[in-house]
Amino acid sequence: MSPFQLYRNAFTGIQRNVWILAAAMFINRSGSMVLLFASLYFTKELDFSMADAGLTMSCYGVGSILGSYIGGWLTDRKSAYNIMLYSLIGSGLVLLLVLFTKSIYFLAAIIFLYALIADMFRPANSASIAAFSTPENRTRSVSLMRLAINLGFSVGPAIGGFVAFYLGYKWLFVIDACSSFGAAIMLFYFLPKSNILKSHAEVKAVLGDSKTSAYRDKLYLIFIGLTALYGICFFQIFASIPQYFSQISHYNEYTIGWLMALNGFIVVVCEMPIVALLEHKKNTFNYIVIGCLCICVALLVLLFGQSLMLFAIIYTFAMTFSEIFAMPFMMNFVLSRGKKERQGQYSALYSIAYGIANIAAPSLGLGIAHLYGFDNMLLFFIGLSFIAAIGFKLILKPTMQ
Repeated sequence: MSPFQLYRNAFTGIQRNVWILAAAMFINRSGSMVLLFASLYFTKELDFSMADAGLTMSCYGVGSILGSYIGGWLTDRKSAYNIMLYSLIGSGLVLLLVLFTKSIYFLAAIIFLYALIADMFRPANSASIAAFSTPENRTRSVSLMRLAINLGFSVGPAIGGFVAFYLGYKWLFVIDACSSFGAAIMLFYFLPKSNILKSHAEVKAVLGDSKTSAYRDKLYLIFIGLTALYGICFFQIFASIPQYFSQISHYNEYTIGWLMALNGFIVVVCEMPIVALLEHKKNTFNYIVIGCLCICVALLVLLFGQSLMLFAIIYTFAMTFSEIFAMPFMMNFVLSRGKKERQGQYSALYSIAYGIANIAAPSLGLGIAHLYGFDNMLLFFIGLSFIAAIGFKLILKPTMQ
């Protein structure tokens, strides 16, 4: 099969409404620079210590967990369309409050509230993808959404690095808020609302049966725990590695932004054809294990490469292939596991796993770096990602699926 045919097949058969969701996601993520540069804003602009910056960023994870839970509860009962719309508008408005305070306590509260409102979007978005896809194209639909996210991230960090370096950090929050408003406008005008409404009778019947609850699915709960471990390791790309590049490699914000943009660019170019090749193969969960091991490779490269740009680029490739192999197949498992009336709950638990990771990643990463140095931090997350790989290998045997 030629590369052209591979790319054409990867994008064929995905429903129009998934493309609309992806377009809105691209608009939103093109302005999403807050998580990439917030820790640098707190330490460089506001003179927070690394530990204080890590704790402040951990408030994002707390808000993310609560927002995911509320979003999942609402998605199983209300219109996913309305939840997505109000989440985008509300999170944009809250983010603008950052412009008016330098207090660590108010900033922590704003970050918490922003994450709470923003992450109500995730379960509703996941349920919408499931509603607009089939089992045959679901993994590719998920990958298309991730392509939109990463295409936005390939634009956003490059712009964000430029803005932070030449105009100042506060403009990052303004741009991010405006991108949320733009995504809301896109959904309002182009996404059909009626397609993702639910029958009240069906919802009541399924929700009344506790056996269908994600909280009683033991294998799924173990999967969620391992996903959280994976997320803690992977989110060092946002939580501690920018500080590593700044303090150890002595890169400026513009260079860090371009390295982050490279991550998004690789996903855009490679993920859809790779997923199209792999999605019909047996034992696709093995690719999640490969994704965990890619983090080990990436951090080992940084450990031995120190400040050399070549090693920073190799690290970026390895981290990118970690998410390409792991995340689409994780999400497909989530959307396929429960009944459609429970997809909000299953998706919420998946988002909560990443919320836990968002809490632990900054505190662990920056905390260990502050107390024991960056080399020991890298060694710690190499070990943790290897443990996650072993865990996925054990629980995702064909006999246990």
